[in-house]
This record gives sequence, C-alpha cells and structure tokens, in this order.
Amino acid sequence: MSEQETPRVLADLGDRADRAPAERGGALWRLAESGRQLDANLVRLPPGAAVGEHAENDLDVLLLVVGGGGELEDGAGGRQALAPQRLVWLPRTSRRSLRAGPDGLVYLTVHRRRPGMTVGARPPSPAADAVAAADGGEPPCMLDRVCPACGRMNETAGAVRCERCGEPLPSATDR
Repeated sequence: MSEQETPRVLADLGDRADRAPAERGGALWRLAESGRQLDANLVRLPPGAAVGEHAENDLDVLLLVVGGGGELEDGAGGRQALAPQRLVWLPRTSRRSLRAGPDGLVYLTVHRRRPGMTVGARPPSPAADAVAAADGGEPPCMLDRVCPACGRMNETAGAVRCERCGEPLPSATDR
C-alpha cells in the first residue's frame, strides 16, 4: 500500500485554531490531499463576524464547531446556537447564515469534492455568478471572499480587498 492509501493523522485542528491569532479570520486549514473525494476546511470567524445567507444547491455539508460559539440562522428565520462539539447537517438547497459570538467561531466543514474545483481564489466569472443567483444559491467554496481581518463575506467575486475594512484578501496573492 502506498502512503497515499494509508490512513494517517493530517492535522491537530485544536492546535491550528489555538496557534492562529484570535483576530485572524478565514481558512486556518484545508484538506489538500491529492486523489481525495472530500473537501474539508477549518474556518475561523472573528467575534461578531458573519457569513451572509447563502445556499449550496448540489452538496450536503457537515459543520462541526471546534471552538468559540455563535448562531446558525436558517432561511426561514429559525436560529440555533452553535457551541463546541455541536455537529450540524446543512442539507443541499437549504439557506443558512452564520454569526460568530463574542469569542469568535471556529468550525470544520466537510463535503463531497467537486471534480476540478479547489478551495481558494477562483477567477471572476459574471456568467457563473449569474447562474448561481438564478439557481438561488452561491458556490460552496467561497472562502476567497471571507476577510481574515473582520470575517466579512465580500459580495464581489475576485475582490482583492475587503469591502468593509479594506484589508487585502489572502486569495489576492494567489491570483
């Protein structure tokens, strides 16, 4: 059996979250193994930051709260508290938004990998954004739009700076 096929520990997510500065938002870790069938991301939202309402039309997503706390709001106005060890199923087509509490929110998302897609910067595509809007949702991996400084989800695809605080987006260096 090759190393690629051997089970192994990939990361200590608690250590990753603890080592990153508390004010740093965005992706702290991502699954990057070649040949994988899953995508996974460890994400931090700074205190009070939010990921705006969105939907994933093709994939179910599991969200595991690793640290901090916050709130999940469904598209119908229902709210659920998020706390460490809470596991949330986000069924495909469901609308949802997240808001970090006073200690911030650190969570792991896991979903089936889309062939040919990776987490990170994607080229600006008005046509793709129009299709997503017509379908009532957004692409699943939009971490390139989350500001690491303030945690805001930017509206503009391909933005180089945060629309709220003006800080450079990490994906800007990948373009």
